[in-house]
Amino acid sequence: MADSQLSAALPPAHVSPHPMASPGYGKRSAPDQHRRTAHDFAHLPPREAAVAAYVDRLPEGADISVKTLAKHLPYGQCALRTALNRLQQAGHLRRGREHLADSGSRRWITRSWWSRTARDDDWWATFTRGEVPEPEQPPDAARNRPTRSRAHILLAALGRTAPALSLSQADCAALAPLLAEWLARGASDAYVHQALTSGLPSPVHHPAALLRKRLTDKLPPEPVRPTARPPLRILECAKCGAPGRPEALPGGLCGACRGERAPSSHNTPLSAPEVRSRVAEIRGAMNERRERTPA
Repeated sequence: MADSQLSAALPPAHVSPHPMASPGYGKRSAPDQHRRTAHDFAHLPPREAAVAAYVDRLPEGADISVKTLAKHLPYGQCALRTALNRLQQAGHLRRGREHLADSGSRRWITRSWWSRTARDDDWWATFTRGEVPEPEQPPDAARNRPTRSRAHILLAALGRTAPALSLSQADCAALAPLLAEWLARGASDAYVHQALTSGLPSPVHHPAALLRKRLTDKLPPEPVRPTARPPLRILECAKCGAPGRPEALPGGLCGACRGERAPSSHNTPLSAPEVRSRVAEIRGAMNERRERTPA
């Protein structure tokens, strides 16, 4: 399904490759997406599915503005603007701005976050706060498929270079959690191999017992990692660009653009200068808050 939709939206062969945005801008993939399948966008109308399939295959940093997409897809700018707005409503796209904490810069970078996996408004709100939402559980078939961890593979390979340390499947499974802690602390494969195979006694009567003792006694110290503050993010309405809290922008649209009446006695929409002034006030307040936050 997705492949046929993509084929319909692919540009002719003579069209130049899709351009990249300026460094630091363009498409940004959201975390913990499902693997690509042929049915990723089957829930969307044909045009939106074709645009989604095309954008999904673009690399990180690709320019996914309406004007650029119109040069590479068989749709006009108005149609593409509508399609992107519908992709926002379906949970595949969010637009906003991001300030990288501890970057030393006051610049807010325009972001277009893309997710092959459709996300609801709560997920995007969690992501906007700088938190990485828990990944969704895979289908039962994938969840029940047996896999071998990196630690298990390293232990099973010891016997190739040190035959005295040949282990059974059960031994590898029992020792893998101990070695996984080494890897979590930054130990490389070479470091693990040297620590476990050097200075072996002769003969080795119980390889699993010997490795258990070495994995316990030689455990590297925990690395000192600086605490990185999450980036500051704000979302913007897909139509008017007004910033707001994620819960105030369901589907990527503000209340005014959804047709809701503002709680005002005059019910008069803000003018463009008033919108820009309000945006400047919000960004200034966020910068002030960031400066007051201790490093």
